[in-house]
Amino acid sequence: MTIEVDGMPLPMREGLAKALDEAWVRLSQPGTWWSGEERLAIAAEARRADSCALCRQRMAALSPYAVEGKHVGNTRLPADAVEATHRLKTDASRITERWVRELTDGVLGEERYVEIVSIVAIVTALDTFDRALGRRIKALPEPVAGAPSRRRPSAARRGLAWVATLAPEDVAPGDPNPYPVHGDKNIHRALSLVPQEVFNFFDLDVELYLKDDEIRDFGHEYRAISHAQIELIAGRASAVNRCFY
Repeated sequence: MTIEVDGMPLPMREGLAKALDEAWVRLSQPGTWWSGEERLAIAAEARRADSCALCRQRMAALSPYAVEGKHVGNTRLPADAVEATHRLKTDASRITERWVRELTDGVLGEERYVEIVSIVAIVTALDTFDRALGRRIKALPEPVAGAPSRRRPSAARRGLAWVATLAPEDVAPGDPNPYPVHGDKNIHRALSLVPQEVFNFFDLDVELYLKDDEIRDFGHEYRAISHAQIELIAGRASAVNRCFY
């Protein structure tokens, strides 16, 4: 299929186009802990964080925890949700366990925090893709009505990370199980307290990057550029964004 950039048709893989469209749809739908309207409000806050004066002051400070103030926002989201969204978008590399605990042990809770992590990551990926093509970022879609399912995996527990995660061997009957689809490495377990978000993030990630079993299959090239070229770009992007994974 093709997409149009500056009036020019460009080819796009069908799988990538489908994943991009599906990601936008899922952002607007009720999640596990946030409604569709709230999920889009979180996405809007993630975008707004780039122009937030408090976020800029914190990014310039030796320690972001030494700067107090109020985020620039126009939302009915709880203050802790706005704080989480803005920090995750603008200064994720300096997040500490103490900060996470203060948020997740409070009203926000671990589950809502983990879903925010996924939403921020997804909307950032979608917007970055459009910017890379020289396109304007898309307007957020209309929310889909409905209530969140609010189902927490019964066997999720703390230990691997600063929030509870679900081990592959502990997935209970009836819980969404993303591991057979996307793999069970620690990076896949990061969002597993909210299993649907593992699907939501990695269904997009594998099309923007590579599937788990393709990453180390050096005998085949699955993209228009090689493994080496992909990893050069990924490594540089990780360094610029101070990703320590």
